[in-house]
Amino acid sequence: MAENSSGAGGQGQQPVTDAPLVSVVMPVYNAQKTLRKALDSALMQAKDVPLEIVAVNDCSRDHSMDILREYSGRGRIVLLDNPSSLGAGGSRNRAVREAKGKYVAFLDADDAWAEGKLKKQLEALKRHPGVLCCTGRELMTPAGVLTGRVIHVRERITYRQLLTHNSINCSSVMLLRDVALRYPMEHEDSHEDYITWLKILKDCGDAVGIDEPLLQYRLSASGKSGSKLHSAAMTFRVYRYMGFGPVRCAACFVSYAVHGLWKYLSSYLFKGKASER
Repeated sequence: MAENSSGAGGQGQQPVTDAPLVSVVMPVYNAQKTLRKALDSALMQAKDVPLEIVAVNDCSRDHSMDILREYSGRGRIVLLDNPSSLGAGGSRNRAVREAKGKYVAFLDADDAWAEGKLKKQLEALKRHPGVLCCTGRELMTPAGVLTGRVIHVRERITYRQLLTHNSINCSSVMLLRDVALRYPMEHEDSHEDYITWLKILKDCGDAVGIDEPLLQYRLSASGKSGSKLHSAAMTFRVYRYMGFGPVRCAACFVSYAVHGLWKYLSSYLFKGKASER
């Protein structure tokens, strides 16, 4: 499959009048059931922020590509079609290279944003200068029903804090594009986004957090991190890829396991008040 930038029905894509400030990066794989909700939630942000959506079809076998072509006629969609599968991380890296915005914001095709999410992140980065901003999230069922279970974030997240547990959800992140270019997502056999956040915070300073559920995060047992045991193994690989020795890997992993258990227990015990702290 070749790269495709055409609009719906094969017509040329209509120009975007405003230069994008933010490029929304969206990898897409077999997401026909959730894709429209994700795209609509991203396009809604354009009321406040000049943006483009760089969507990367990663060899989907369902009707995802048809939906992307339908939306590309709106003029704010840059549609890329991978000739062979790159995975989520590789697809994000490709989109970042093609992006035109000063900032990039990641959004998976099965998640969605609350209204005003990007505007609030830009305002937060002005108040508290940094290169990366993330938000809290509300969990929703695989069917897309919001659960009321909210995962909170700190207003500042340090490298040391991030080592103990990954409190930065990928679909909540906005960061400077030039930083995203310097720290591409690698190692698909682990949590490649977690490795990227660790490297950025280690080299560039603290992340800025907005403690509001501006991300609606879809729970799924079939995703890459769906199995807790599989996710745990990938997290251990993260520490190995960061170059840590066995003792430090073990210490970080124990902290990760404790934090992970508390996070999900507290989201049930104290509905709406679960914390990443």
